[in-house]
Amino acid sequence: MTPSIVTTRRQLTAVIKVASPFDRIAHTQRTARATLAAALPSLKTGALGHTCTRWTPPANGMLPMEIGLIVARPFAASGEVVPSELPAGRAAHFQLRGPFDGLPGAWQALFDWCKAERLSLAGINWEIYSSWKGADPKTLNTDLYALLA
Repeated sequence: MTPSIVTTRRQLTAVIKVASPFDRIAHTQRTARATLAAALPSLKTGALGHTCTRWTPPANGMLPMEIGLIVARPFAASGEVVPSELPAGRAAHFQLRGPFDGLPGAWQALFDWCKAERLSLAGINWEIYSSWKGADPKTLNTDLYALLA
């Protein structure tokens, strides 16, 4: 798939905010998602959508992330689970088809395309996972978004 510019709409999320070293991202994701799954039944989020991760540029070797999922309505924070959102606006978009280990290369391709197109990035990036639990890694679709300044 070729990168493109899209207009995104604001989407409410239920997330756990963490920062992770790059070599622990997979573990951090699994741990946060398990905590989130345990908390969801007690939250009044409405219908649940796709899982997602919002992140900002790394600082001091750590990647700040909001690991969560799209929800239908606002809710009150509960423990580590807090409300957040995926932003509305113009964004560079790329779809990764295949296993998650392709994410670093997919992000690099998107950022390289943005640079070649002389697009200014806002520093807010996110992934939306079309399928997750139990899916064959070869059939996964992950949408990558980089908000434009």
